[in-house]
Amino acid sequence: MTAKINVAELTERGCAAAKAEKLTSQVNGLLRELPAAQCWQKISKELLTPADSFELHRFFFETVYAEWQAEKSGPPPAWLPSERELQQSNIGRMMQEKGMASYTDFHKWSVENRETFWQELIDKLGIDFDASYNSIVDLSGGVDAPQWLPGAKFNIARSCFPEAQKNEVAIVYKAEGGAIQKMSYDALDRLSNRVANSLVQAGFKAGDAIAIDMLMTVEAVAIYLGIVKAGCAVIGIADSFAPDEIATRLRIGKAKGIFTQDFILRGSKSLPMYEKVTKAEAPRAIVLPAKDKVTLELRSGDISWKDFLVNNEVFDLVPADPHNATNILFSSGTTGDPKAIPWTQTTPLKCGVDAYLHHDIQPGDVLAWPTSLGWMMGPWLIYAALLNKASMALYYGVPTGKEFAQFVQDAKITMLGVVPSLVKAWKNSGCLKGLDWSGIKIFSSTGECSNAEDMLFLMASAGYKPVIEYCGGTEIGGGYITGTVVQPASPATFSTASLGLDLQILDEAGKPADNGEVFVVPPSIGLSTELLNRDHHEVYYNGTPTGPHGEVLRRHGDQMERLAGGFFRAHGRADDTMNLGGIKISSAEIERVLNSLPEVHETAAIAVPPKGGGPSLLVIYTVTKPDSDVNKEELKGKMQQVIKSHLNPLFKIHEAVLIEALPRTASNKVMRRVLRAEFVKTIK
Repeated sequence: MTAKINVAELTERGCAAAKAEKLTSQVNGLLRELPAAQCWQKISKELLTPADSFELHRFFFETVYAEWQAEKSGPPPAWLPSERELQQSNIGRMMQEKGMASYTDFHKWSVENRETFWQELIDKLGIDFDASYNSIVDLSGGVDAPQWLPGAKFNIARSCFPEAQKNEVAIVYKAEGGAIQKMSYDALDRLSNRVANSLVQAGFKAGDAIAIDMLMTVEAVAIYLGIVKAGCAVIGIADSFAPDEIATRLRIGKAKGIFTQDFILRGSKSLPMYEKVTKAEAPRAIVLPAKDKVTLELRSGDISWKDFLVNNEVFDLVPADPHNATNILFSSGTTGDPKAIPWTQTTPLKCGVDAYLHHDIQPGDVLAWPTSLGWMMGPWLIYAALLNKASMALYYGVPTGKEFAQFVQDAKITMLGVVPSLVKAWKNSGCLKGLDWSGIKIFSSTGECSNAEDMLFLMASAGYKPVIEYCGGTEIGGGYITGTVVQPASPATFSTASLGLDLQILDEAGKPADNGEVFVVPPSIGLSTELLNRDHHEVYYNGTPTGPHGEVLRRHGDQMERLAGGFFRAHGRADDTMNLGGIKISSAEIERVLNSLPEVHETAAIAVPPKGGGPSLLVIYTVTKPDSDVNKEELKGKMQQVIKSHLNPLFKIHEAVLIEALPRTASNKVMRRVLRAEFVKTIK
């Protein structure tokens, strides 16, 4: 490649003159001598540091790859695995065991030998059974209704506490403004046993559903595991939800009780939590204090955490059938109430295996993912860490600022999970400056479509570590498309279908395409087989096309593009479900609350990607009533308030568009895709 760097270009981007002169000579030499990918690997690992301005990083990246032919070779990689990283990774070791040099061959083996694949991974994770299974899977009911591990009896929580880990750290945690603290596996085991014993004493029985609506704290993790140990099911509710949405989830899940907090502390503010739960008319509540003790006056039948918790630290876990529910989570469909998806005793295996293989989690790693138990990444984090003999890191404050970034450094986090909007906030605020994130081995990103520039910034902040893009869903139990540490990582792209399953991309005619709707090829552990409030087969299988080889396909609803070089890029939802700030919600749910406004005749809610990628923008097309004289900005304010009150304050309206009539099909369905395409044209 022709040398292209000069000193002036580097000093313009914040590089000191002496360093600029040295870099110019070094980089120009590398540009002349090495192919682009090797040149970048050397520059990123040996010449650039996180202390250099991101403008300098970006300039070098764009210069090195200026002649890169993405249409032939795929998007340029920002990270490539070293030989040492290949050999020491969990995937690399499995490939060596099987004598495979090609990841493509390894993935093919995992799909063509699914029973052997899951058998080997169950053994590697050391899953503990009370009664062994007769086979890995029974497909007598079809691949759309598999029975995993028939004949087995077990409680997945037992496998979270191997005896050898007793004295190892299970959780590293920090309250806002507080000091870092640690809890051992043994201490977490004993606290969760106290929760299980307390549930039994309070009259709860195996099979009962019990909600958790609180921050993801040490106590929340112990409560989660205690509920599972007792043979009950956790109803996950995000702490940001308004009373109406809390009530909906309690109703659908048939909750017998709920764990919550009196308040959430945010700096000097105390945000009401118990008050929202009571407005939702929740069943009996166990209330944890944000500070030292609960001082609120509780409803009759409700009880404080201190009065609820018994001292007995020994508990005989309740063995269960593989299909018994451990967790009820929610994922929006395109109409009505959110879908209620039970996670069974086997679903955590998908979490643990995805962490073991795709995130390369090994004993001693420390995993952080700012999340809650109302989002699937909450329980995912618990199982990803504990089933792999690692630690999880919990920060109780808002993760957008300097204190969280400092926590990442001080807690020695090795895997940091993000949503793209969080990365953008860090990049815009500059809060990572001066910190040492070199201990991070990998990042992982999910919940929204990523922006390539932001992900390059994230890689650069830790001295160039890979970002594992990870896309799946609550009904997957993990990811269906992701990355690995044995393949090159290009910002904001995926590199493989998850191990153990495959996918097909089809156009609107149901034919294979490089850009279209993605369908999952079942079966796989983790894929849901039941919905509490929908016909599961109708939602995921009814009317789906068959694969090119006659495969049964499972609907998922994402729009995916296959790129050159084996990469993939996500383009959001193909249906009318949107993803706002990492939370899935249907257009219908938003429209339902907006249509209650007296000025509104009807609405259409759409999510559109901003130019250059990033978190989706919420846009509301509105037809007002004939007698309404409300202006656009006034109406936008009212709509934002009703969303805050009845759905979630995190859902921010980007734009309100007044329209005379919504476009509809001949069968009277609103054509949101037409509106989406129309609005995208206006984005600058």
